Amino acid sequence: MFATTDRTAASRYRERIDRRQEPAHDLLDEAYHCVLGFTVDGEPRLLPTLHVRIGDTLYLHGSTGSRPLLAARAEPGLPVCVAVTQLDGLVYARSQFHHSANYRSAVVHGVARLVAEEETKRRVLAALVDKVGPGRAADTRPPTRRELAETAVLALPLHEVTVKRRSGAPVDDEADLDLPYWAGVLPLRQVAGVPEPAAGVTVPVPEYLRPVTSPWLSAEPMRGDHVALEPLDASHTEALYAAGADEEVWRHLGSATPDGPADVAGWVTAALRAQLAGERVPWVQRCARTGTVLGSTSFYEVDPERRSLAIGYTWLGRPWWRTGVNTEAKLLLLDRAFGALGAVRVVWHTDIRNERSQRAIERLGARREGVLRMHKQRADGSWRDTVQYAMTEQDWPDARRLLRDRIRPAASAA
Repeated sequence: MFATTDRTAASRYRERIDRRQEPAHDLLDEAYHCVLGFTVDGEPRLLPTLHVRIGDTLYLHGSTGSRPLLAARAEPGLPVCVAVTQLDGLVYARSQFHHSANYRSAVVHGVARLVAEEETKRRVLAALVDKVGPGRAADTRPPTRRELAETAVLALPLHEVTVKRRSGAPVDDEADLDLPYWAGVLPLRQVAGVPEPAAGVTVPVPEYLRPVTSPWLSAEPMRGDHVALEPLDASHTEALYAAGADEEVWRHLGSATPDGPADVAGWVTAALRAQLAGERVPWVQRCARTGTVLGSTSFYEVDPERRSLAIGYTWLGRPWWRTGVNTEAKLLLLDRAFGALGAVRVVWHTDIRNERSQRAIERLGARREGVLRMHKQRADGSWRDTVQYAMTEQDWPDARRLLRDRIRPAASAA
C-alpha cells in the first residue's frame, strides 16, 4: 500500500483513487510510454519517453545530452513527476456536462537519480527491450560501450504513487434520463497491427510479435516427407512471387496474376490482416527437402463454436502440380483440423469452371454438397458460381487411409 502524502492526496473523486501497489505495477507494466515532468530554470518541462518497472523502481530512458539527465547528475537527484494513462473508453452522457472517459492513470512523484553502474544499466536496457517483445533482448545485438555511454537511464523509486481510474456507464442527472439522446460507452483498446519488416529482412516475424490467439487461429508449423507448412510471413514475398510466376496458377483464384513482388506483398499483407481479424489462418508451403517455397494455403471460415472450418486460398507453383505435395499438404491440414482441433466438418469451395480443382477435392474423399450461385467475384469482376464440398469426422478415417496410400507411391515422383 502506498502512503498518502501532500502530493498524492485526492482533492476530487476520492472514490476513484487506488493506493494498492499491484494495480500501479500492472498499469506501469502495461503502458509502453510515459510523460516525464521536471523544471528547468524555474520553468516546467514535459518529455515523452519510454519506461520499464523492475521491482519497486521505475526506470526512464533518455539521452545523456538532455537537460533532465544532466540535472540528475547532481545530488540528491532531479525532482520529477511521471504520468501514465491508458484510455479504455469514451463515455457519452445525455448531457454535455457529464461526458467523460474510462481510464486508468498513475502519477509518480519523487527524486530520480542517474544510473551510473554499467551492469545495472545494461540490465535495465535489456528489460526495456524485452518489454516490447519478451525475448527480444536475446534476439538482438546488445549495446556497445559507446552506445551505452550515449544512453541515460533514470531510476525513480515507487514511493509516492497515485492510481486513479474510472469505469462503467455515464452518470446522468435524474432529470436528464428521459431525454431522447443516446448514452453509453465506446470501448477503446490498443491493438497491434501486422508487423512490417524493414528492407532486406529475410527472417520470419518472431513468435513474440505474433498475436496470441485461439489454437483454431494459430498457423502451427507442420511437416511431412514432401512438404512443410510454416506461418505465412512478409519475408516470403520474393519467393512466393517466383513460385507463382505463371498466369495459369492464378486463373481460377480471386486475385489477379501478380505483376511483381509488390503485388504479392499486398496479397500477403491482406492475408495477415485477415488472420488478425480471425478470418483466416495462412501458411506458406515449402519443399521439405530443399526448403524451396512452393505456394500457399489457408484455413478460413473458422468457427470453433460449431467446430468447422474451410480449406482454401490454396495455390502451388506449376512445377509442383500433380506431385505428392498437394496431397500431403491436405493430409497435414486435415490431421490438424480433425485431430488437434477436434473439428467435425471441413469445407472446400472452388469455382464451377475449375474442373481440375473439383477432381482434386473429390480425390481427397470430400463429398460435393451443392452449388452456391453468384457466390464470389472473380478477379475480372464477373460473378462465379461456387461448388461446395465437405468432409465430416465420420468421413475422415477412411479419407485418411486413402490419402496415406496415395502419398506413398508419390514419393519418387515428388
